[in-house]
Amino acid sequence: MSHQLVVVGLGYVGMPLAQEAVRSGLSVVGFDVVASTVSSLNEGISHIDDLSDADVDEMLSGGFYATDDPAVLATAEAIVICVPTPLRDDTTPDLGAVEAASTTIGSLLSPGTLVVLESTTYPGTTDDIVRPILESHSGLRAGSDFNLAYSPERIDPGNPTFGLRNTPKVVGGYTDLCTERAVTLYEQVVDTVVRTVGTREAEMAKLLENTYRHVNIALMNEMAIFSHELGLDLWASIDAARTKPFGFQAFYPGPGVGGHCIPIDPNYLSYAVRSLGYQFRFVELAQEISGRMPTYVATRAQQLLNEARKPVNGSTILLLGVTYKANISDERETPARPLARRLLEMGAELEYFDPHVDEFEVDGAILAKVDDLPGALAAADLVILVQPHDDILEAAPFPEASLVLDTRGVVTGPSIERL
Repeated sequence: MSHQLVVVGLGYVGMPLAQEAVRSGLSVVGFDVVASTVSSLNEGISHIDDLSDADVDEMLSGGFYATDDPAVLATAEAIVICVPTPLRDDTTPDLGAVEAASTTIGSLLSPGTLVVLESTTYPGTTDDIVRPILESHSGLRAGSDFNLAYSPERIDPGNPTFGLRNTPKVVGGYTDLCTERAVTLYEQVVDTVVRTVGTREAEMAKLLENTYRHVNIALMNEMAIFSHELGLDLWASIDAARTKPFGFQAFYPGPGVGGHCIPIDPNYLSYAVRSLGYQFRFVELAQEISGRMPTYVATRAQQLLNEARKPVNGSTILLLGVTYKANISDERETPARPLARRLLEMGAELEYFDPHVDEFEVDGAILAKVDDLPGALAAADLVILVQPHDDILEAAPFPEASLVLDTRGVVTGPSIERL
């Protein structure tokens, strides 16, 4: 049985793509090497924030199914690769999953198939890594025997306004014909498709988007540090500056950056630049600044407790929200973890409240989770608002708490100090 689309990698990128393709009437199958993921999806159980169990049931009713059998790749009209691209411990790109997926696809690739890479990577990956693997294992040639393209994922987990369908999709092909073939595929599942020059330009577009955010967030983080020393309210200054209708976009400081994009993607661009013999100093400086924010927050916590004539050692500190982003359960690269690590090193008694996280682990230690928020607020020596989930902000301005450090600048009150 042939399928119009096989999605390789059924995570936060692959599943929304599969969902919209099914809704558009395409015949879709998902391929993943994790058997537990395949099994749960076929039972109608979602494992990502943006899809509910009901959404998965809807997909199954539309003909979708998941499999760990690569044989489905042999009869696919289009294959989209949505596998993870993390960093190694030395912060260099780990393309192991992309290479493995390309090897599997290449061994089963049929003439006329469209292959699209969506995984975030550095410019040149599609042409210089994926293409040779596909060609060597299939005996086919890209641009003539099969089509090859790159289209960066733009998934923003938890975003209630912009999803896959109404977010413009950038597409760049190995050849012009490859681009048009990919455009034809994506026009069926998204409202707007944006053609670009080629695969490298499409790869760079994704890195440009996230590097832009990375650098500007780091700028605000550094300004937050010296603004506190200058005795001024940076949050008020940002609010004033953002009234300018041109030439300024508001970015905000915080306890650090987290997630699958900002702490990781700019390193891919920095890696590519280093391979040319240059340093991407903006990215490296931004990484350094944002990377030290959890320690700075711990220092601010120490200062606040000192002013209350309390040591950090032995004080009860309550962390509110420990995910990397508001209103989702994703903990990847969350700044709450290095912050908790530093506070534990200082001797704090740590607790956390987060309805989205059942268990929060830091270096093998499981933090105590509280369920009675008003009681925990009243009992804590210091409360640190790390992630402003909606159900946390419902309790704001936390009148039960004697001392609150707001790292997100979203709460005001007599006992609250902003970062």
